[in-house]
Amino acid sequence: MNESDTTKEGPRVATLTAVKFPSPEGARSVLSTLEDLQTQQLITIHDAAIVRWPADKKKPKTEQLHNLAGVGALSGAFWGMLFGLLFFVPILGAAIGAAMGGLSGSLTDVGISDDFIKQVRDEVTPGTSALFLLTSNAVRDRVVDALSGTEMEIIATNLSNEDEAQLRAAFEEG
Repeated sequence: MNESDTTKEGPRVATLTAVKFPSPEGARSVLSTLEDLQTQQLITIHDAAIVRWPADKKKPKTEQLHNLAGVGALSGAFWGMLFGLLFFVPILGAAIGAAMGGLSGSLTDVGISDDFIKQVRDEVTPGTSALFLLTSNAVRDRVVDALSGTEMEIIATNLSNEDEAQLRAAFEEG
């Protein structure tokens, strides 16, 4: 979620961010707020997906939000592969895990590293939810203000280290 969508080098790519919430309903609630911000042109949501993991279930429920898909949106296959890597590989066994591991290399092109996968896998657990967003054109201070007081944690992003630190600091202040 960058303040500006351009740099001296040209347009910035969209930011992929994973945000964790302490309840299975948290992601859906924040998405509604972000959709309102999008109508005010304070953020562009290219695509989004939600993972809800009720405390009494063995695995999470995932949902791609097709109604948000626009130019630059990610495919259902992308979300399926990502969520497979995040939540189902340990159950599927070594052979399938190795094949998925090979696929994970292609995810680095969109900022999804092994560290990103590990962070999300460690953080999204039963009783939580996560919102995965592909965004650009965010007016950072307005987005932070709108989400102020919301219990959430940015667990992974493909922002630069400096931009990520600034964003985390802004949410901690908000």
